[in-house]
Amino acid sequence: MLVLYTDFGFQGPYVGQMKAVLHMGAPGVPVVDLMHDAPPFDPQSSAYLLAALVGDLTPGAVVLAVVDPGVGTDRRALVVEADGRWFIGPDNGLFALTVRRAAAARAWEITWRPEKLSASFHGRDLFAPVAAEIAAAGTFDDARKGRQIALQEVDRPDWPDELERIVYVDGYGNVISGMRAENLSPNHRILVHNVEIKGEKTFASVPPDSLFWYANSSGLVEIACNRGRADRRLGVSVGTGVRVVGNQSVTAVT
Repeated sequence: MLVLYTDFGFQGPYVGQMKAVLHMGAPGVPVVDLMHDAPPFDPQSSAYLLAALVGDLTPGAVVLAVVDPGVGTDRRALVVEADGRWFIGPDNGLFALTVRRAAAARAWEITWRPEKLSASFHGRDLFAPVAAEIAAAGTFDDARKGRQIALQEVDRPDWPDELERIVYVDGYGNVISGMRAENLSPNHRILVHNVEIKGEKTFASVPPDSLFWYANSSGLVEIACNRGRADRRLGVSVGTGVRVVGNQSVTAVT
């Protein structure tokens, strides 16, 4: 299975062009659009989101991930194997959290270059052919196309384990943070723009038009407004900071 994760959006030819290359290189391998509205030009936010989303993928899945504002520069191209899943994309921190949280991982720099390499579309010309080859063969031909590198070179040690920031806003206006909910207790509250938000398990646990945070289906802390838009209620967007607080400060706002 090939899995696509990009900030391209669905408008324009870009996703289709990558899929065409994947089909030529790995005919018959299913291609899944995980998401194409990853935080644009933002590898850090995208890294925390990606690490949460891939946990349920089967071993052997090949993730082609492109959030690449440095395309065409001397930033490296990477192949990463983490817990049996493959990741192909730019060396800009996009795989840092995936590698950090993996029980077992390896990484390679892609040294191979195709005859045709656009300075603005490595997703199609460089990453997609490598991803297709891995999907078809089940492994990376590092003898011909790369060299193994230390995992420390993939990580970003200055990036925290939990990112206290909004990394995604979904179509309902729910706002997703870069924090894993497993590290919080029901007594914790989330502070956003001086609004303190309590935790609940389900939407039905609070009245309509009430704010709350919960552990979303990918395990991240998500803030929602029951039957409303949390992003508009709070005046937030991707990049807005959030903070975890205890239950001994001001009365929570609903």
